[in-house]
Amino acid sequence: MQPSQKRKLGRVDLDVSAFAFGTAPVGNIFRAISEPDSDAMFRSAWDAGVRYFDTAPMYGHGLSELRTGQSLRWKKRDDYVLSSKVGRVLKPARRGDIDFAPWVDAAPFTMQFDYSYDGTMRSFEDSLQRLGLERMDICFIHDIDVFSRGAEQPAVFKQAMDGCWKALEKLRSEGVVKAIGVGVNEWQVCHEALLQRDFDCFLLAGRYTLLEQEALDAFLPLCEKRGAAVVVGGGFNSGILATGARPGAKYNYAPAPAELMQRVADIEKVCAEYQVPLPAVALQFVVAHPAIPSFIAGTRTVEQLEQNLQWFSHPIPAELWRDLKRKGLLREDAPVPAP
Repeated sequence: MQPSQKRKLGRVDLDVSAFAFGTAPVGNIFRAISEPDSDAMFRSAWDAGVRYFDTAPMYGHGLSELRTGQSLRWKKRDDYVLSSKVGRVLKPARRGDIDFAPWVDAAPFTMQFDYSYDGTMRSFEDSLQRLGLERMDICFIHDIDVFSRGAEQPAVFKQAMDGCWKALEKLRSEGVVKAIGVGVNEWQVCHEALLQRDFDCFLLAGRYTLLEQEALDAFLPLCEKRGAAVVVGGGFNSGILATGARPGAKYNYAPAPAELMQRVADIEKVCAEYQVPLPAVALQFVVAHPAIPSFIAGTRTVEQLEQNLQWFSHPIPAELWRDLKRKGLLREDAPVPAP
């Protein structure tokens, strides 16, 4: 598949590129990226035909939105799709008073969760100010999952389904945004949100991959029925599907357990038989599902970005997918790319 291929965002009148640029790394997560290097990645993505960009107030305490706006400011606004998120409100503060971890050299703002109606409206307006752009096309409610909120999650979810929903539905009804959704790390939370409210789309990180297909049971079929789109991040499960089953390989940001290492090693053997890189199989598998129009990749360097783009369009024979299913390494009902 070509990264620049345009695909419809579910029922919404928006076309997104099959490959999207995720901006958490340019928010300086774990280590700093220079302004020139950040802009070079945006330019490389644009030159490759990428036309969907995703950011959030959380990424670098606003730094990601600042850099995204700076790099896209003089592009024709109708030529690309932009998404950001609500759920956190940023306030200016002295750098010495801010705990930036895991971000490095971030913007001088504190962050606090706020899923109220007023907090959502403020977060939305503040994002447009940082971006320096007149609109975002898609707005997600951010981090209302157990992974992010722990024991507070049920109360947080309820607040978001009331406060955030009311605000975003108003913005959508007024045409201020075209699509609204939820961005989390758990498909179950997306599923429940879609059961309760009329969302257009979801951003799901790491929960529909070569290693995890439970979302096929209920969530993705409901999305197809309702015309809701899912954009997927974390297609490498935080590392192991990019590195392979190597010592120290990461799964969900922790050392991969032995049984998972063996499963990945078995998938690698099939890939080797067809001389196809494991990461290419991982990336292209995700966007084969009819409810998933786009995969979001975050990269730290132009070289990483270009490698991801190459994997995304690497030829994969149909026999490889059949072998993965025959050997029980991929669910029989999982959609795979057409030859």
